[in-house]
Amino acid sequence: MGKRKEESISKPGSHKRKRQEYTNEHSDESSEEENSQSSADSNFSSLSTVGEVGIIESIQLKNFMCHSMLGPFQFGSNLNFVVGNNGSGKSSVLTALIVGLGGKATATNRGSSLKMFVRDGETSADITITLRNQGRDAFKPEAYGSSIIVNQRINLDGSRSYRLKSKSGTLISSKKEELIGILDHFNIQVDNPVSVLTQEMSKHFLQSKNEGDKYKFFMKATQLEQMKEDYSSIMKTKENTCIQIEQGVERLQELKQLYGEKKERYKSIGFVNDMRNRLEDLKHKMAWAVVGEMEKEIQPIKEGIIAEEGNTGKFVQKVEECQIKVNEAEQKYKALQDKLITVSEEAQALHPQCVSLKADVQARRKAVNETEVVYNRLKTELKRLGKDDEQLRKRIEELKSSANQVSEPEKLERQRKIAHLRGQLKAFHDEEMMIGQQVDQFQQAIYKCKEEHARIRREDCDAKQALDAKQKQLRELKDSKTNTLKRFGPHMPAFLEAVETAYRQGRFKHKPVGPLGAFIHLKDAELTLAVECCLKSLVQAFCCDNHSDEKTLQLLMSKYYPHGFRPQIIVNKFQDKVYDVRHRGVHHPEFPSVLTALEIDHAMVANCLIDVRSIETVLLIKSSRKAREVMQLNRPPKNCREAFTAEGDQVFERRYYSSDYVRPKFLSKDVEAEISHLEKEIENKKAQMTVSQQCLCSIENEIRQNEDHLHGHRRHQKELQIKIRTTNAEIADLENMEEHQSVDIRTLEDEAKENKGKMESVKKDMQEQSRKMEELKSILQVAEKKFEEMKEKVHQVEEIAGPIKDELNQADSEVENSKRRLQHCEDKQKEHLACIKRHKELLAAKEKGLEEKIAQARQIYSERLEVSRTVKSLDAEMNRLRERINSENDRHGNREEIIQQFHDAKERYEDANSKVKNLKKFIRLLEEIMTQRFKIYRQFLRLLSLRCKLYFDNLLRIRACSGKIYFDHKNETLSITVQPREEDKAALNDVRSLSGGHG
Repeated sequence: MGKRKEESISKPGSHKRKRQEYTNEHSDESSEEENSQSSADSNFSSLSTVGEVGIIESIQLKNFMCHSMLGPFQFGSNLNFVVGNNGSGKSSVLTALIVGLGGKATATNRGSSLKMFVRDGETSADITITLRNQGRDAFKPEAYGSSIIVNQRINLDGSRSYRLKSKSGTLISSKKEELIGILDHFNIQVDNPVSVLTQEMSKHFLQSKNEGDKYKFFMKATQLEQMKEDYSSIMKTKENTCIQIEQGVERLQELKQLYGEKKERYKSIGFVNDMRNRLEDLKHKMAWAVVGEMEKEIQPIKEGIIAEEGNTGKFVQKVEECQIKVNEAEQKYKALQDKLITVSEEAQALHPQCVSLKADVQARRKAVNETEVVYNRLKTELKRLGKDDEQLRKRIEELKSSANQVSEPEKLERQRKIAHLRGQLKAFHDEEMMIGQQVDQFQQAIYKCKEEHARIRREDCDAKQALDAKQKQLRELKDSKTNTLKRFGPHMPAFLEAVETAYRQGRFKHKPVGPLGAFIHLKDAELTLAVECCLKSLVQAFCCDNHSDEKTLQLLMSKYYPHGFRPQIIVNKFQDKVYDVRHRGVHHPEFPSVLTALEIDHAMVANCLIDVRSIETVLLIKSSRKAREVMQLNRPPKNCREAFTAEGDQVFERRYYSSDYVRPKFLSKDVEAEISHLEKEIENKKAQMTVSQQCLCSIENEIRQNEDHLHGHRRHQKELQIKIRTTNAEIADLENMEEHQSVDIRTLEDEAKENKGKMESVKKDMQEQSRKMEELKSILQVAEKKFEEMKEKVHQVEEIAGPIKDELNQADSEVENSKRRLQHCEDKQKEHLACIKRHKELLAAKEKGLEEKIAQARQIYSERLEVSRTVKSLDAEMNRLRERINSENDRHGNREEIIQQFHDAKERYEDANSKVKNLKKFIRLLEEIMTQRFKIYRQFLRLLSLRCKLYFDNLLRIRACSGKIYFDHKNETLSITVQPREEDKAALNDVRSLSGGHG
């Protein structure tokens, strides 16, 4: 383990000597130790330097053993003491040090499994150790810095994981191999009792009476035991290798004999060489003949590619010309569209005035009509009174002419009856006029009630739809308390799960991102409504990397969304970084843009909103007054297109649009407040609908009552008309009676006089109504003139908009045609490039085949041969030679097989001979190395023994004690005797007297 104070002693000379027997190494042990005492004392005071690597700077435990939180403990650079009462965690710190640096559970003597170190009731334990990493021996200082933080988590199942961090907390590695490399670099050995001495190991060392155990402890602490085991293992490997060499020598003799036999048989065949040489020569020519024919095939392909590449410029030029036309058509379309928008805005501005003037004209016309009805009624009454006056005048004249012929009583009775009937007729006419007016009143009342009923019913339907929408939104908000994705629709979690499944199945090249609102978080909650009004449907939109993924996503959406209600899909190439919009974004010292007001979890979400909505150019201003000042009273800030207020109003440089929304729907963080607000709105809507229903019932009752009254008055009116006709008939009968019936002329004259008075009154009323009607007509004419002027203005604007729309449609058609021509040219260009690509691929394949044939030909014969013969003629001659060679082989045996057997036997023999020689050489070298290493091992053993004695004697002098430590390397024992001070004579004569207390 890295020491806080390092000491160095001089190394022995590296001179060589022959290996001695084991017994000679330990002869005269005691004399050697005494002779080395002075040199060791001098070495003890050698230079020491403060170590800068491997020092434990701090340790912290969490849920480890019985401690929920222990530390962090900061350690100094030199010697540190950890003190405390029993159970305070001293041993836990040491145990955590062993386990945290990769030690096994059994090395701590505190448990057999790592899961025993997890505190009861917890699922895991954490150990954090900080190691110093300074100086020239630092481990990867460019990555870790001046400290290495080792964090280990122990799970309840006994598994553990590592996290190696730099001083700044950056994760560098999570592999155990990295930790092992650090420990090896710092020479930290957690299982070495010299580095980490546990209580159990110290007790065992101090209380053990067995000198062999003490010697084993010494060997283990100095790692000499590992060196000894390595040496034994190597020697055993050497013995196995020697056995293999002996077996290889026997096998080598067998191979040598077989090689001699094959060699004799090979020498016995010495014919058909000429034919074989000729065949080989033909093979060489055949190989290069194939190459020549392939080169002839490739040449036309190369010429064709050159010609096609020459035509590529024409296609590029056509595409560029089409692109220019498309750009011109789009610019023309955009100019016409802006012009149409301006005209449409002007028409929209005139529309409210036109509606207002129309309503005024209708009201004036209604007043004129009502006045005209009264005037006509008076005119009719005047005509009736004139007829009555004419009849009375004629009757009076008739009565006067026949007055002398009729008796006085009959005349009086007849006059009385006529007068009575005329009185009844007048009463009937008055009652009929009154009932007519009442009928008109009832009709108007019924019309107004029906209009009011229809208006309230429409409002009730709208309120019911709004109530259903708010109840649906309330259910979604309550569901979103457990799953925030349900704020974007109850089917959203299932849809996203389907997208994830499709992505795992490989149906998407890149997993779509959405809904975009799920990746957006407001820095200021007061701007939530403003951001929603700005983004609108983009909050529910999805983003795809390519059009293929878009089609797959549309297919999935069709299963979860009805047609016409599917979210928007934006196709944009996925990138890992957000666009740099510093030069084109709006920057205001007081108000943020939409981009700066949001915390966006995914770079592609930010890029989509920048591309589609230009959120870097939209300001968010809470106050509408302040927004008007910034956008309209002064020149808008640089790069600013529009602004939104906290109420969701949209502010342009010359326009202001109020928001239709009152509360945010998707981005609000306070779900409980939204739920409470919605519940109150639902209660208000229900109360409003209850009042509306009551109003509807009241109006329906009033309509029924008025209709009943209307029907009753119409019946009464018909009855009066019948009575009037009957009375007129009776009067006519009385007037046409024989001359003997007398009439009271004076009564008729009075009646005629009264009738004239009524006529004068009606005439005055008619004049008044005529004057009033003329005034209303003049007012109506003025209103109609204004209305006609406004209609003319609207008509002029519409006439202006009509040709613009036609031009816009024509421009749209031109854009589409230009795009189709551009697409056609691009397709032709792609087809041309694809053809070139296919020819190049064919050429590459042919050239690759040619290279392979050339390589094969060079393997057959390295120099290029110019062959005039064809492949077919060469092949025919080769076949004839093979037939002749085969016939010779049938007579003398297969020559190739004999040669192959000879070469195989020779190769096996030479290979075996080489391996045996190499193994022998390796054994000799191994013996020399192991002899030297065993010599160094013995020297190191003696040196460590002397060093241990030196430290032991120094400790005795410090304690004012006397004693002796004796190493017997032959018998592998270590004896220690200690004589305490005079005042401690009663203590045991044992090493435990050197410890700070008893074991």
